[in-house]
Formats: sequence, structure tokens, C-alpha cells
Amino acid sequence: MTDGFPGKPRILRGAFVEFGLSLPPLVVVFQFNPQQLTRNRSLNFSFPGAPKPGDPQAATAPQQTLRGFHGDPDRTLLDIQKEQLVTVEEQQLGFEIRLDATDKLDEGDTVAEEFGVAPQIATLELMTQPKKESLLGAGADFLLGEPGGFSFTRGDNPPLVLFVFGRKRVLPVNITALNITETEFSTVLNPVRATVAVSLTVIEGNSLPYLYTRAMTEVMATVNLANISDVANVVVPG
Repeated sequence: MTDGFPGKPRILRGAFVEFGLSLPPLVVVFQFNPQQLTRNRSLNFSFPGAPKPGDPQAATAPQQTLRGFHGDPDRTLLDIQKEQLVTVEEQQLGFEIRLDATDKLDEGDTVAEEFGVAPQIATLELMTQPKKESLLGAGADFLLGEPGGFSFTRGDNPPLVLFVFGRKRVLPVNITALNITETEFSTVLNPVRATVAVSLTVIEGNSLPYLYTRAMTEVMATVNLANISDVANVVVPG
């Protein structure tokens, strides 16, 4: 089916995809991409040997804190650059997913007519629950047995989810909060519309998805060098 605009660019959809083989497989493609996505990362700076916050010695050792570096006339910004330490916290993501079965109901979609958006909500909920609690996975293990080192239920581990948002972001994440608001229902009380607020923590480290996304970030920073001429409009005191 065409919408009458053959030159219209293809719109990529964000998605949650469970990493690894499991039952049931968990995949949610966003019906509507989020209109807003927040990304937060905290950094804590200190010097080697600096007292921790709340330590009684903090008041008597200002030269060991960033705020107190001005007390040493021999210390320059280059010294600060070499000496300071940083603790980088995990990146936090947050956005809303909007679910609406109206269009599919108008098209006569049998799943939407029977269940509304309940299947998408159920899949999101399973992404926050240990696989050990999966009845389907437990049934498969019972029928098929557990080959050496493999289990469909994977013990108490929660699902590991990939957040796919375009070609440059494929991030392994933990879903840390899931707030579901169902706003409209069918005659049999299946949700027809819902909004899901999601909070994520990025799992950083030596994994292919994260390293790929990190590489794309560095590529984008390199592309930004095309704007290097803008430095001419910046005044830096000598």
C-alpha cells in the first residue's frame, strides 16, 4: 500500500530487542518514535588522596579539593588537568512510548480487535522480569530438557535488552523503571491506548553493541570538525 508520496523517505523505528535466545522472544518495535529523549550522565571529580565528602579532614585540607586549588599559587590549570581524577557514572536514558490501536482497528486487524495494545504492554513488562518466572520458558525446559550449559529460563537473570534507535545507536540497557498509563479501553476492557514512561541504564563495557555505538559517537565528533572555522568567532583570553 502506498500513501501517494513515492519520494517520501523511509522512517526508521526505534525498538527494544532482547539479546540472546529465550522463550518467549521479546521484541517491541515502537509504533511512534519518542518525541523527546533525555540522556543524563554524572561525573565526580577529585584529587588523589582527597578526603571523601563528609570526612572531618575535608575542612582542613582545601588544597586537595578542586575548590581549593587556588590556595596553591604554584599550581596551574595544566597541573589540575594532570592530577584530577574522575568517576564517570552510567548513562541514564528516559523517554515515553505511545501505543495506540486505533489505526489497526480501522484496518480490521484481528489482533488489535481482540487485544488492543495489551500484547505490546505485556512484552515490555516481561522485559523487566527474571526469565526464571517465564511459564513458557519453564515449559520448554521441561519438555526439551536443559542441554549442558543452556537454559531457556536463564536462572534469576533479568532479560538483557538492546535499545535500538536509528543506525548509530544500539545500546545494551537495563530497564530500571516502567510506568504504564492506560488511557482508553475496549468494550471488554482491553487497553486501546497507553503511554509508557521508560527509564534505562546503559550497560557500558566490552560488548559489540556498545563498542559499535561508541565508535559512531567518535565518528560524529570527527564530523563536527567541519565546523572548526567557528572557533574564529570565539574569544579566549590570553
